[in-house]
Amino acid sequence: MRDEEQNRDFVTALARGLEVLQACGSGGRGLTLAEIAELVGLPRATVRRSLLTFAELGYAETDGRLFRLTPKVLKLSAAYLGSTPLPRVAQPVLERLSATLGESCSISVLDGAEIVYVARSQATRILAEELAIGSRLPVWPTAMGRVLLADRPEQAVTDLLGKMPPRKHTELTLTDPAALRTALEQVRAEGYCIVDQELEQGLRSIATPVRSASGSVVAALNVGTHAGRWSIGDLRRQIRPALQEAAASMQPLLVL
Repeated sequence: MRDEEQNRDFVTALARGLEVLQACGSGGRGLTLAEIAELVGLPRATVRRSLLTFAELGYAETDGRLFRLTPKVLKLSAAYLGSTPLPRVAQPVLERLSATLGESCSISVLDGAEIVYVARSQATRILAEELAIGSRLPVWPTAMGRVLLADRPEQAVTDLLGKMPPRKHTELTLTDPAALRTALEQVRAEGYCIVDQELEQGLRSIATPVRSASGSVVAALNVGTHAGRWSIGDLRRQIRPALQEAAASMQPLLVL
């Protein structure tokens, strides 16, 4: 049993419902009841009640077989995005940076073992990565993930390694805990992170922290590119200065 479920104030039914809602949104054109139940590891009867409740409230819809989310769920994300100046401050900075470099630029925040995209400027390339605001990626094999983890207390990193250990995505993915700790130490020392084809073959990225006006790390800023366009040396020499300058330009405006 999870620690939360041992807390008398923890509403298990609500937590399960939110898990179902998240799973429902992972299927693109829709998922069956059985598929969602398998994703969340809950009994079909429990999942069915949650899905029908969300459908009644307008957050989901079904054709009798497949369940999918409706645009109403955007109200939930809009509430978060409206509560922080980060996306508003970041968007023009990302657009200028992307136009200068000819590459996609993004900002993400940490959510457990994942990073969540909260602002993005897409490069005008035919084969640009298809990511959008709200997209999630695993924290361990991403440059933004490591930048954000590097700011966390050591115990938090240890706990995450235990609960959500890294897994192999490519031949280059770091999964050894000692190697990952070394990588985080390097981020702390250098102030940026480069990840080379650890999440996807051919994908190379560089990230740096975004700080609030008070100096706290509140997000990570990255440039993602194809390995064939920029060498690791080019990322350090040409993209890193522009990336860090962009992050610094946002800091005075991020009064959180």
